[in-house]
Amino acid sequence: MINFRYHVVSLAAVFLALAVGVALGVAFVDSDEGGGAGGESRADVAEQAFETAFADASSGLVGTGLAERRVVVVTTPGAKTSEIDDLTTRIGDAGGTVVGEVALTTKLLDSANRQFAEQIAEQSAADVPGVQAAGDSYTRIGAALARALMGDGELDEQASTIRSAFEQGGLLDLPTPPTQSADLALVVVGPSSADSARGEILADVTSQLATSGAGGALVGPSTTSVDGGVLDQVRSNNGSGSFSTVDVTDLAAGRLVSVLALVRSAAGENGSWGTTRSADGQLPQ
Repeated sequence: MINFRYHVVSLAAVFLALAVGVALGVAFVDSDEGGGAGGESRADVAEQAFETAFADASSGLVGTGLAERRVVVVTTPGAKTSEIDDLTTRIGDAGGTVVGEVALTTKLLDSANRQFAEQIAEQSAADVPGVQAAGDSYTRIGAALARALMGDGELDEQASTIRSAFEQGGLLDLPTPPTQSADLALVVVGPSSADSARGEILADVTSQLATSGAGGALVGPSTTSVDGGVLDQVRSNNGSGSFSTVDVTDLAAGRLVSVLALVRSAAGENGSWGTTRSADGQLPQ
């Protein structure tokens, strides 16, 4: 028999999908037509208030899906602090613990610095499986970062050594140094100009983080999934099937979807969600 809880969850999922769809539609229309001061129309403000309230009211969809999960938040240049803070809060609401925040720098994400970053990885993580193996440079770099951030919860000396080497090399910053290693990784990107190299780098690094733990997700605003955008390039990468992607972090409902995507990844169900440019629809079903 289909119970009452099933009906509630199903209806909530439908309404959330509608909220995301309406919010995206208004956002696209308003961005084309302009608006008030700062390019933000009165309709924008009203719609943002609605979808924020709806996302908060629908947070029960996530439940405690991240209970006992340790999440490291990895950011890229341009990622908005307000979005990162809200994602962190929603992870906590879902029962997860954010064990630290790590910022990948422009230097790491610039392919011109590939050899330097590779040397840092090889010197600091010489005996880590995958670092010395043949393959793409950023796969090896990602393997080193995964050893520094992902694990069973204990922070050992080698993990600290790798993080210190990358930090001293200007390849990453530690806004909130990890207190434990993580079993899930949430990579948050910001709006940026089309750069296929950055997308390929992020795909390789995120894949290593996700497969070294229990899963992961790479999320960003809608502008990143347009043709040639960073998330568009990530989704075209062969390794993107090892983690989830979401392209609506500029919406409160989209940040809720991002946490849902992380929950699904932890369950071994990766997908691509968000705008109509996402292969698997607006949100996990």
